[in-house]
Amino acid sequence: MINQLVKKIQKTNAPIVVGLDPMLSYIPPHIQDAAFREYGETLEGAAEAIWQFNKGIVDATYDLIPAVKPQIAMYEQFGIPGMVAYQKTVDYCREKELVVIGDIKRGDIGSTSEAYAIGHLGKVQVGAKSFYGFNEDFATVNPYLGSDGVKPFIKVCKEEHKGLFILVKTSNPSSGEFQDQLIDGRPLYELVGEKVAEWGEEHMGNAYSYIGAVVGATYPKMGRTLRKIMPKTFILVPGYGAQGGKGADLVHFFNEDGLGAIVNSSRGIIAAYKQDAYQGFGADNFQDASRQAVLDMVADIDGALKAVK
Repeated sequence: MINQLVKKIQKTNAPIVVGLDPMLSYIPPHIQDAAFREYGETLEGAAEAIWQFNKGIVDATYDLIPAVKPQIAMYEQFGIPGMVAYQKTVDYCREKELVVIGDIKRGDIGSTSEAYAIGHLGKVQVGAKSFYGFNEDFATVNPYLGSDGVKPFIKVCKEEHKGLFILVKTSNPSSGEFQDQLIDGRPLYELVGEKVAEWGEEHMGNAYSYIGAVVGATYPKMGRTLRKIMPKTFILVPGYGAQGGKGADLVHFFNEDGLGAIVNSSRGIIAAYKQDAYQGFGADNFQDASRQAVLDMVADIDGALKAVK
């Protein structure tokens, strides 16, 4: 799957992923009203609004981007109906030939970790038959339980030719409370990065490992260091746009081949119509605002990468 992701990035010239992290406050009134007329102000109504909103975003951007990243918590908050919307979103994105990164951030051990991996990336056995559960292409994983929590995922990834993005240095302000702590004079995130590179050697694609890393755009200097520590690791970079990251901050996340990183923007794209720069589109044309936000993001990152060549 990492080979497919690289090919799609090269085809679109867009090393970006759209985070499908819908909150009801992002969803235009006309979509909410239509869903509530059909299902009432219920969990089912909220889930229908989310699904229709996601579909509009995907329809407007799928030809420009290689991948999407639905954040499962945004769906879980609406219970079973929300999870149905999550599954419909994953399936629809795969129909549009987008790579799907399930942002699930699981972290457990043993059979529990394997069950998470099977549910999101593999097939579950039911009698004589086997079935895919959510069937994403990649999943995000929290590594802080060590190899016991990660290797069950790697096992399933090898069986299904799928991949992971493992949290190394996250974009949030308080990440340093743990991730920056020194161990024998080195910050913990560097040690985690070394472990990710080691795990990645067990599951290589053509040029990059199926085992990627998450490193926030808000920490560009740390990104430079981690790029050197993990030369064959694809880096998922959150924190662009709404969290303050810009194209110029990102150049050191990439390798000299212009690959090696994929940058995420969530509300900066899906709620673009609420931003001053895109207010002219209006809520009724939210999807057109999102398309323009994608084009602007691609241009920003492309310009930054060309400036350092």
